[in-house]
Amino acid sequence: MSNATFRKIKQNLFWAFFYNVVAIPLAVAGVLNPVVAELAMALSSITVVTNANLLRRRKI
Repeated sequence: MSNATFRKIKQNLFWAFFYNVVAIPLAVAGVLNPVVAELAMALSSITVVTNANLLRRRKI
């Protein structure tokens, strides 16, 4: 269970950084509407929570 949890932590960090590293600089540069960047940040949080909840399916 600890290995699965550590794997999920790594996945969650990747997705959180991916969304924010891509969307925020594009919004600052004016390429992306700031509302879309805000939605990407919210989607990042939703993805992290959903991914963490997948640990509940794990059999001990």
